[in-house]
Amino acid sequence: MTGIQCCLNGSRGLDEHPAVPLTPEACAREAVAAVAAGATDLHVHPRTSDGRDSVAAEHVGAWVAAVREVVDVPVGVTTGAWAWSGPTGATAAVAEWDVLPDHASVNWHEAASEAVCAALQARGVAINVGLWSERDAEEWLDSAWVEATDLVLVELPDVGDQGEVAERLLELVRPTGLPILLHGEGRSAWEMVDLAGRAGVATRIGLEDVLEGPDGAEVAGNAELVVLALERLGGR
Repeated sequence: MTGIQCCLNGSRGLDEHPAVPLTPEACAREAVAAVAAGATDLHVHPRTSDGRDSVAAEHVGAWVAAVREVVDVPVGVTTGAWAWSGPTGATAAVAEWDVLPDHASVNWHEAASEAVCAALQARGVAINVGLWSERDAEEWLDSAWVEATDLVLVELPDVGDQGEVAERLLELVRPTGLPILLHGEGRSAWEMVDLAGRAGVATRIGLEDVLEGPDGAEVAGNAELVVLALERLGGR
């Protein structure tokens, strides 16, 4: 991917930030603002009516459709284990999707990651593999899913001084030749935006990852985060 992805909500609630979208309509509004600010790709966590993350067809369909009605950029969803429901989890849910996202993230460290990849591949949804550690990267590289992966997400936790860890992960995955998106969370978010710019890889920003700008001041919403990130990336 090119440009910058905006992760609009994650699993956050309004108690963390008043602009976190919890409904399809609110997500659509944040999507419009983020794209107007320069986002070229979106990642969302569809929610149930009571605010829980969900991969169920009714919720994925409603959220993806609402965003697509108002912006013309790719939109993806999570398949995180915390969002699964029912005895068979995300694999069965993906098979039931009637509105397909453009891409979906798969956390490689989760037990059913390969089954989820297979379910996404069967539906024609682009696979974004999330790698959180060197072990994740090594296990993914040894798997049969490298060639089926459309984007590698190199993801750093809410811990400061993650530059060396990120550099090592980039070193491991670069030889695949696949597109890479590098991002952090909380204390590592802006460090990873800067490193992504220097490394020449894609990045993301949004209320899922961080609630404050580089100066530590709380932002108004996703659009402001996109503007700040693009400024740090030199407008790319």
